[in-house]
Amino acid sequence: MSKQVLFGFHAVTVRLKTAPKSVIEVHVDTTRRDQRMRAFVERAREAGAKIVDSDDDRLHKLCGTHRHQGVVARVEAVAMSHSLDDTLDAVEGDPLILVLDGITDPHNLGACLRVADGAGAHAVVAPKDHAVGVNATVAKVASGAAETVPYFMVTNLARTLNELKERNILVVGTSDTAEKSLYDIDLSGPVALVLGAEGSGIRQLTGKTCDVLVHLPMKGAVESLNVSVASGICLYEALRQRERRG
Repeated sequence: MSKQVLFGFHAVTVRLKTAPKSVIEVHVDTTRRDQRMRAFVERAREAGAKIVDSDDDRLHKLCGTHRHQGVVARVEAVAMSHSLDDTLDAVEGDPLILVLDGITDPHNLGACLRVADGAGAHAVVAPKDHAVGVNATVAKVASGAAETVPYFMVTNLARTLNELKERNILVVGTSDTAEKSLYDIDLSGPVALVLGAEGSGIRQLTGKTCDVLVHLPMKGAVESLNVSVASGICLYEALRQRERRG
């Protein structure tokens, strides 16, 4: 099984909680002796993890960044659902899916995974081409959500969207030029929300494959929102409508 590196308190703590046996070792900065670090080390030891005292240089070499907060873990990759179909078959109730078209920035993906987890999305889907995979930076920004939200990279996004439609999942794309607003659409049932990168948006074929296109009302001077912010607005509007439906 392949090895991965996780860094930062949130990402490593979630792995210790959800899959402690997958943690090979946890490297901690010997210069940090504050309450947060002491509590983390105690939790890691309770989970049975091997603790390795390290310095900043060693931690930087392990994860490739100085933004590690003094915590870096070497872990075994944990397998989630093998396919999007398996995930959807296991969903109880109406599926809620976030589709990201052309997101190449790991910070954006990490933030999208975090908001997807918060809103209770069942999966995040992206094309294999022109998209970023889950790496250490994504996991750090996601604050543990990379461990809990299934992320699927598909060969043909348009075909995958059509397969979702065959499952009676409403595919809603976002576009600055769409006539309808996000708030004009019923999102309380099975839905897949499709968002693109800030500026370029979703690709033309992706837009044509969607059931409906919507825009987010922009009342200020800026013309667009960061994809993670837009994802949060869309997902939580779907969540609001679902909770109102009861």
